[in-house]
Amino acid sequence: MNGHNKVALVTGAGSGIGKAVALALLKDGYRVVLAGRRRDPLEQTAKDAGSSASPALVVPSDVSNPESVRALFTKTKQVFGRLDLLFNNAGVFPPAVPLEDLSLEHWKTAVDINLTGAFLCTQEAIKMMKSQVPRGGRIINNGSISAHAPRPNSAPYTATKHAITGLTKSTSLDGRKYDIACGQIDIGNAATEITSKMATGVPQADGTIAVEALMSLNHVASAVLYMANLPLDTNVQFLTIMATKMPFVGRG
Repeated sequence: MNGHNKVALVTGAGSGIGKAVALALLKDGYRVVLAGRRRDPLEQTAKDAGSSASPALVVPSDVSNPESVRALFTKTKQVFGRLDLLFNNAGVFPPAVPLEDLSLEHWKTAVDINLTGAFLCTQEAIKMMKSQVPRGGRIINNGSISAHAPRPNSAPYTATKHAITGLTKSTSLDGRKYDIACGQIDIGNAATEITSKMATGVPQADGTIAVEALMSLNHVASAVLYMANLPLDTNVQFLTIMATKMPFVGRG
């Protein structure tokens, strides 16, 4: 275990990528705030870390709600006193329906959680990081391969992930004067409950259904940990990690 004793906050820490990253951070010596909508999965993440890991703080939160986000960061400061890393990971996938049939409710839900949620957490993180001693910190946004290219019937998710790229760039620029680094990890076909259907076949751009390659979540967690542990004068601006044979590079 690393002896740095830094503090990290992970949104969407109850499952999938968020859980894997939170566990890797805890194992590395980070004190980690576990944020997510449901308490039980967050408690399970803390339990799965084991007694030898660094302390974990469970804070059920709704990143789309400004009051909930403020309470999350207030609790973080009260318990740990500072914040060294924010991993903006919480996200939702609206139903895969034709764009013209998509409900406004599903569009707004995606924007509220995937984009506004990351913005609200980024705001609060900057407020903490610029005023703490030592000053500064790092923000890592989960952009997804969808920040580059869409899947069929994914307009809300794809639009929010393209927007995350803009938020990453702006945060990277505006955070410089406070010693705050911001980068983005774009993840393709990591093996989670959400992507399990890829093993049996998912829609392709040409209208066919095809099985897609998946990669282990452990590699994603290791990549985030690499980005997180760089000194603040060094930044991975964008990192793409993907299953080698997924249909992204080229034309499928």
